[in-house]
Amino acid sequence: MPQEGPRSGFAWTWLPILVYVALIFTLSSQKDLAPPFHFSEGDKLAHTLEYGGLGMLLARGIRKRTRLKGPLAGGLAAVLVGFLIAAADEVWQSHVPGRNSNVLDWFADANGLVLAQLAFLAIRQE
Repeated sequence: MPQEGPRSGFAWTWLPILVYVALIFTLSSQKDLAPPFHFSEGDKLAHTLEYGGLGMLLARGIRKRTRLKGPLAGGLAAVLVGFLIAAADEVWQSHVPGRNSNVLDWFADANGLVLAQLAFLAIRQE
């Protein structure tokens, strides 16, 4: 198990992920929520950025608090967990009046998750 310290516990590692996912689902629950970008397919950019943030948090959490420390194993685990969250989010949205579920939105989410892993590696210089 990883070494415990002031920045390695649940509140520092997993709580930000849970809060972020709760925020995603709260936004997904908003009826007729307009994308923040007002151009064609601006919602796809919003999905990419939203899930990019989640991907960074997942990369940090998984690589810090599990045995998946390496760039490949940790990154793949973060992407797979993010894919599942994104799929659940799209299913959730399909039941919210005024919202629609779209596989292209899921692809934009996936794009954000993958880009976040590349950014995480670049920041950590791995």
